[in-house]
Amino acid sequence: MNQSRPKVRKSRALGIPLTPKAVKYFEARPYPPGQHGRGRKQSSDYKVRLLEKQRLRAQYDISETQMSRAYDRARKVEGKTGEALIIELERRLDALVLRSGIARTVYQSRQMVVHGHIEVNGRKVDRPSFRVRPGDVVTVRERSRDKHPFQVAREGGYAGEGETPRYLEVNLKALAFRLDREPNRREIPVICDEQLVVEYYAR
Repeated sequence: MNQSRPKVRKSRALGIPLTPKAVKYFEARPYPPGQHGRGRKQSSDYKVRLLEKQRLRAQYDISETQMSRAYDRARKVEGKTGEALIIELERRLDALVLRSGIARTVYQSRQMVVHGHIEVNGRKVDRPSFRVRPGDVVTVRERSRDKHPFQVAREGGYAGEGETPRYLEVNLKALAFRLDREPNRREIPVICDEQLVVEYYAR
């Protein structure tokens, strides 16, 4: 994989590795791409907030419309809006399929959902934005389990990328997991200063 690959360039532009493969390239050249990337000057407050919002969007691979809708829902929750926003995004089906170790990247997770390989409480769900509720059980559909990515997942091939968050109870051998409870912000493995994102939308 060469360094011009889109995910690597995007990782360097945003300052976060977006895929496991991007990590080594990102660590070698952590500054933004382009000939002036190393020497860019301090950004304005607006640009700093915009970048933080783009970083959060990229980690969940969502559109601006999806992001602003999630922010609108988070504003209605008691407590800190920024924390509520991250929790709101983390309850997306594609995010939790990734966290469980069934997928290696959010891009692969989204594909699994869109292609109809995932069930919630025994019913097929093909919307990555589906909001999983505490107590919901997510499984790979019976007819999909012999496909190569799920065979890799069953053997723990994707689970080594990070610890399984405490809000999930995972059984990889069964290609299943349950959302035990609502996540706490500090448990969610997302790199973000969410207060900057709130300031961006509140401007």
